[in-house]
Amino acid sequence: MKKKNKEFHAMKSPRRLKKKDIQHRIVDLFNTYPKEIMNYKQVSAEIGVTTSVGKLMVNDILKSLQIEDFLISDDRGKYRLNGIGSTAEGRFERRHNGKNSFIPDNEGAPLFVAERNSMHAMNGDRVRVQILAKRKGREPEAEVLEILERSQSTFVGLLEVFNNHAFLVVDNKVLANDIYISKERLHGGKTGQKAIVKIIHWPERAKNPSGEVVEILGDAGKNDTEMHAILADYGLPYTYPQAIEKQAGKISSKITREDEAEREDFRNTVTFTIDPHDAKDFDDALSIKQLSDETWEIGVHIADVTHYVKPGTAIDKEAYERATSIYLVDRTIPMLPEVLSNKLCSLRPHEDKLCYSVIFEMNSKAQVLNYRIKHTIINSNHRFNYDEAQNVIEIGEGPFKDEIITLNNLAKILRSKRFSSGSVNFDRVEVKFELDKEGKPLRVFFKEAKDSNKLIEEFMLLANRTVAEAIGRVPKNKKAKAFVYRVHDVPNPEKMQNFAEFIRRFGYRFKPNGESRDISRSMNDLLGKVQGKKEQNLIETIAVRAMAKAIYTCVNIGHYGLSFDYYTHFTSPIRRYPDMMVHRLLDRYLLGGRSVPENKLEEECKHCSDQESIASNAERESIKYKQVEFMSDKIGMTFDGVISGVTEWGLYVEINENLCEGMVPMRDLKDDFYEFDEKTYSLLGRRHKHRYSLGDRVKIKVVRANLDKKQLDFTLVDSE
Repeated sequence: MKKKNKEFHAMKSPRRLKKKDIQHRIVDLFNTYPKEIMNYKQVSAEIGVTTSVGKLMVNDILKSLQIEDFLISDDRGKYRLNGIGSTAEGRFERRHNGKNSFIPDNEGAPLFVAERNSMHAMNGDRVRVQILAKRKGREPEAEVLEILERSQSTFVGLLEVFNNHAFLVVDNKVLANDIYISKERLHGGKTGQKAIVKIIHWPERAKNPSGEVVEILGDAGKNDTEMHAILADYGLPYTYPQAIEKQAGKISSKITREDEAEREDFRNTVTFTIDPHDAKDFDDALSIKQLSDETWEIGVHIADVTHYVKPGTAIDKEAYERATSIYLVDRTIPMLPEVLSNKLCSLRPHEDKLCYSVIFEMNSKAQVLNYRIKHTIINSNHRFNYDEAQNVIEIGEGPFKDEIITLNNLAKILRSKRFSSGSVNFDRVEVKFELDKEGKPLRVFFKEAKDSNKLIEEFMLLANRTVAEAIGRVPKNKKAKAFVYRVHDVPNPEKMQNFAEFIRRFGYRFKPNGESRDISRSMNDLLGKVQGKKEQNLIETIAVRAMAKAIYTCVNIGHYGLSFDYYTHFTSPIRRYPDMMVHRLLDRYLLGGRSVPENKLEEECKHCSDQESIASNAERESIKYKQVEFMSDKIGMTFDGVISGVTEWGLYVEINENLCEGMVPMRDLKDDFYEFDEKTYSLLGRRHKHRYSLGDRVKIKVVRANLDKKQLDFTLVDSE
């Protein structure tokens, strides 16, 4: 009893405790000592209640907790916990609003974790918890007993330096507390600088963790500082290890006679690349040769990266850890060292290059009559950017005009067939920025896919599909070898139904159920109708959210969005590690090798999917930062927009002319008291019953542009 008294009396005990505080202490006491049996006097002593009025309140609370089935009482007025909570392991999810959750490993229902029971666990930590006794009418709760594995120990933020100490004001929304830094651990950091700080200690009863500066990124507001901060915040690299760059520089670029002898030679076949104007890593090329009046040989040639990058080397290990190149607004963070990605493996014009190729024999109806998968050697005749190739398509003049026009005609037929088979037509508009030398955005513009983009896309899809079928499609009595598939699950029916209801307010119709092909055709019909409309981006965004996410896995369930039974990623090994995995598996299996262990391959697939998701989030964050920076000199200006999100704390509005998104806080809606309607994702005024819903057209004024939080604040001017 003395031990308990000491522990619970260590809590702050104001002279007059409120009933809510007393109840919290009683619940904590019984959850901490689930086997203890106590009467109201003993409970009062344990939680520090000494007054007669307080003890009567304790007695009343004990009785109410018994009615809630939280406690059990005997005839002598003694109470004990109703069942001893079991323990479980899983993942901790921290929310800045205090609504923390425990996600069990067995995929059971999430459990609420109060801040006082969190042990300062951070978002993503693996933890062991005690499942607390459930109170009637309350959501189930858990208490963290042990932090098994930290998911994150370093954080990015803004330094505030005082005489003898400093704080890191954290950018990350899932760490609600600033990090205390003693003077000796500041390492020269100054107020106003962005820094990476590692948490080294967080005492159980301390409000703030203690940390040490790991790296100073630079002055806040500078372009390099902010881009590096975004990458560091997601645990992504922003430099390449010099030792690995040095190792890559030693790889021989010489193509030997042995290399030539074991490869099919395409150096005398018309071949070219089509890429963005600022691209340096050309990982795919197309060749074309007419075989007869009605048939062509078309080669999809992919950089043979795995010829140079061998398994188990430092270069390969670094590439696996990164898993993908990262494309921020103003820079590329490559998966491979620059000497490989931009030089040795890049299919630059007028240079002999080693490739892994899928060569198709096709007729004028774009039917594949035959194909082969081969190691090849090419020499690209020309490097087109998309605009140059588009110009050839549109005016019928320019280098290799006959070849480009033929490929474009075949690509259009392939595309038409794909949509007829149920492929979903997601041609999303990309937000791009024109930047000055300092990285400041001067202009926002939108990049749309034209025929030259679609030409490349169709032949890359065809190659990826063909490679997947070559390994995955086997006779019924045989088992397919373990392989890397790019899969996309069918949409959730409930999400589809909600989407159908949402678009009705714009006057559109969508069929949310039936055969997969019927749903995708209905989706394509809708996406065609919204082209060029103000609501296009919103509807396309909501449609994408309603879909499942594509992932890498050994378990082939097909690709719903493309309507392919078999699909993989083979065509971009310079920027995606799964493509390197596919190249190596192809080498093994085409020579008759046995299947690799599926468990290990699945782990690698999951890692690549996770890294892809993290990189995608960082890319979006960089766009958001530049959008806020672009709007920062437009305070007080008004714009037309559309409500793109509704939450319990306000409305998100997307500006029509530049797709910049900001928030109208709930507190600024002063014409009524608004409440969040979770079922309809809308805000409803209590008195006047005015409703703000997703898709509503509104006029906003820009009030604030907070670069640190990457947040725009708007106020409503007028609405329809």
